[in-house]
Amino acid sequence: MKTLQFRSLLLAGAAITALSFTGCATKTQTGAAVGAGTGALLGQVIGGNTGSTLAGAAIGGLAGAAIGNNEEKKDRRRY
Repeated sequence: MKTLQFRSLLLAGAAITALSFTGCATKTQTGAAVGAGTGALLGQVIGGNTGSTLAGAAIGGLAGAAIGNNEEKKDRRRY
């Protein structure tokens, strides 16, 4: 149980850190970076091996980039 709590705190801290470093990028780049970092951490927590970490990073990066790109398109339509 303590290991799960530690991993959850580590995940939350890493996500906050990743968000703070992406302030100057586009929304697509920010989404890809945050998604890849979060996906890698979740892959490690869930699978506990390198393959799971890499798969989580890939899936999270693609999902984050897609979401960020969609947000940029919405911004372009508004202005």
